[in-house]
Amino acid sequence: MTMIKFQEEIQPLLQEEFSKRRDNKSNQMEGKTRISVGYPVYGVEEVMAALETLLDLRLSQGEKTEAFERQFAAYVGMPSSIAVNSGSSANLLALNALIDCGYLKRGDEVIVPAATFATVSSPIYQLGLVPVYLDVDESSWCLDPLEIEAALTKKTKLIMPVHNLGFPANMERIMKIANRHSLLVLEDCCESHGAEWQGKKVGSFGLVSTLSFFVAHNITTGEGGMIFTRDPQLEAALRSLREFGRLRGHPTRFYSDEILKDYDHRYVFTRLGFNVRMTEMVAALGLVQLNKLESLNKRRREIAGRLLREIEPFGESIRSLTPTPGTLAAYYGFPLIVKENSSFTRRELCEHLEAHGIETRAMMGGCLPDQPGFRNLSHRIVGKLERSRRLRDHAFFIGCHSGIQEEGVSHITKTLSQFLEKHSR
Repeated sequence: MTMIKFQEEIQPLLQEEFSKRRDNKSNQMEGKTRISVGYPVYGVEEVMAALETLLDLRLSQGEKTEAFERQFAAYVGMPSSIAVNSGSSANLLALNALIDCGYLKRGDEVIVPAATFATVSSPIYQLGLVPVYLDVDESSWCLDPLEIEAALTKKTKLIMPVHNLGFPANMERIMKIANRHSLLVLEDCCESHGAEWQGKKVGSFGLVSTLSFFVAHNITTGEGGMIFTRDPQLEAALRSLREFGRLRGHPTRFYSDEILKDYDHRYVFTRLGFNVRMTEMVAALGLVQLNKLESLNKRRREIAGRLLREIEPFGESIRSLTPTPGTLAAYYGFPLIVKENSSFTRRELCEHLEAHGIETRAMMGGCLPDQPGFRNLSHRIVGKLERSRRLRDHAFFIGCHSGIQEEGVSHITKTLSQFLEKHSR
């Protein structure tokens, strides 16, 4: 049986079964199903793509991975990309490659926002670099450019803005500062697939940038990540580091030097590396998901718009983020912050939402240097981090993903308004 014939026979059966299971999962009317912060929104096309890779008997990194890299690099507007097994690995590998290529060395300082996720700072510590924590701004909850220049020392070599919750950092100001002081920029875009700053995709500003395809993200492959770069030297280092530190680009089958003679070049290692490759099945899912990214993000923005309108009358007690003019937010989640003078607390509102089947999450790591595992590590804190600590104590987010049906959106708006009407002054 040819592959085309097989697809024609199996796809209707898969479609029927998948639709049945999806309908059961997606029935999010009040009292029936928990409305999650994130949800894997995919269809039978992704199932078929994954099945085909299994039938092709090519499981590890191959042609589909290469195609996924090319297509995503073109989408973001970067010359090259390197697929890996997670966004956390992407950050680890990107920083490691910057060290490998001589851009960074142990003891160098990396500017990061205090309010973000743990795997922004974790690889900085792990590689012997020094995080320098700066506050976030009010308008985006991203790294505040106005804080950067006062924080610079002779050891500062890298700025690592994070586009938190799908809201773009002010890349125009950040790049001006970086260029003025000859600093590198690594963009963490793990929560911001398709977000834009002044018409340009996030991830296309710095020397290198990273993405995650975790299950709760704007598009998903279950696990997975991507690194983008415009530097050929970095690209070569990243591809080697991804696969054990293996020699790459050798022109002949056998390698020789002053010690090794006629040695199979596939088993020559030029650096200490990792094994963080993407599988073909993950890449197959990603290729289908990438084609849906714009429509999935559009739905996120539609839901967020409805939620913004719902809370607008209660601005004395609670607020969200509104995208800066000229930007396009990707809305990883719908952020909320309870004002300090409010008559209710974050915990009270979150418990109300959870009791009505609406999942809530804290603002990632809150203020990272306050986390138990980070408090006693070597880093530098600039300023009082007042806004980051306000997010730590008062902010949270709920889901606005495209898996939420109309009944679910109505349930969220009703649940929010009932609480706010009862508790607001």
